[in-house]
Amino acid sequence: MIGKSRLMLAVALLALLGALAVVSRWHKSALLQQGISPTDREVAVSTSVDRGPGSLREALFRADGMPGSVRVVIRVKQVVLEGPLPPLVNPHGISIVVAALGAEIDGHALRNAPVFDVDAENVSITGLTVRNCPGPGILVRAGKFHLASSTIASCDVGVDVAEGVDAVSLEHNSFAGNRVGVRFAAGSRASMVVGNKFSADAAAGIWAVRAKAGARDAASIVVRDNQFDDDRIGVVAGNIAMLLDRNVLNNAREAAIHVIGAGASVRGNRISGSAAMGIVAENAVEVTITDNEIDHAVAYGIMVKGSEDLLVQGNQVHNCGYGMAFVLGDALHPSTAVENTIFGVKYHGFDVVGASPILRRNRFMQEGSTPLHVENYQPPGGHIIYSRPFLEGNNWSGGSGASAAIVPAHSSAPVTGH
Repeated sequence: MIGKSRLMLAVALLALLGALAVVSRWHKSALLQQGISPTDREVAVSTSVDRGPGSLREALFRADGMPGSVRVVIRVKQVVLEGPLPPLVNPHGISIVVAALGAEIDGHALRNAPVFDVDAENVSITGLTVRNCPGPGILVRAGKFHLASSTIASCDVGVDVAEGVDAVSLEHNSFAGNRVGVRFAAGSRASMVVGNKFSADAAAGIWAVRAKAGARDAASIVVRDNQFDDDRIGVVAGNIAMLLDRNVLNNAREAAIHVIGAGASVRGNRISGSAAMGIVAENAVEVTITDNEIDHAVAYGIMVKGSEDLLVQGNQVHNCGYGMAFVLGDALHPSTAVENTIFGVKYHGFDVVGASPILRRNRFMQEGSTPLHVENYQPPGGHIIYSRPFLEGNNWSGGSGASAAIVPAHSSAPVTGH
């Protein structure tokens, strides 16, 4: 009796294993018919139409529901969207890549909806072109997002990073003809914008602004080794910790870099051909502007306005309308300009208006021009704001060792130092 029971159990197990094998083969066949590889969870986009089997929309629906990370491969040249795509919500991660060189998503019918709505971590997009979106090309609402070797053009915002999102990496992409190339709504720890090209953006290449300063961010957004051409403003950094390092900014229509509030460090950038200003620091606090080269700005190479405790050091400004300006600074928290070199300007080397900066060891290498112009500020119906710059060790005469200064007009307030 025992032997017969064991035999029946063995037969049942064999039947169950056979049924599982059949189900497995059926499931594998079904996945392959749907463009999904059962071994590496790959979903293929094989049609340009917006809906149905093989479409990008169907691929994202399937990717969102899979039990692990998914690779979505776009194998067509163009997808023209008719409506918003499903958000990317797979918590294990989704990677979107292209197999067809130059694959493009056209989002002109989306109104204000994003082309890609990233709502889960570990999403990456590589090698894709996104065009003609009235809203964001990519809305990032979750961290650990990576965009590489892609193009976003003619959109309202190329990549829009929401508040509270960290670890965003944007590398070697092109942002062209957008209103804003990349926008950060707040500080973003461990985020990098590296090696990208921004061109002809109507408002700014990068816009990182929050309404008012909050707690200092633990780490800065790193913006390094990017190129900006013909944007209205290359970078706007307002009350967000940001390191702007070794970028090239050409032919900005307003200013190459505009810093507002606290948190920015601007160093080692190359700025050329701005239609107005090179670098503007407005109502800024404890910002550093160091080792930048600025040429052919129509107005000022560097403008510091209404700011406190700034350090402007080691910059080279040449062939501009003016060198540097310090306007309406707080005399109790003066900004400092030290070891800067200015030459080839049309008018003044330094303009000081209603401010009392510390000017130390700067060089003005241009005979026959005004190295320092100082004047008080008289607001309409208000009290005079006196300019009292402190001067120490500056060379105003083309390297000959002599010093010079202009005393504020219509004032008994002296220029101190030399």
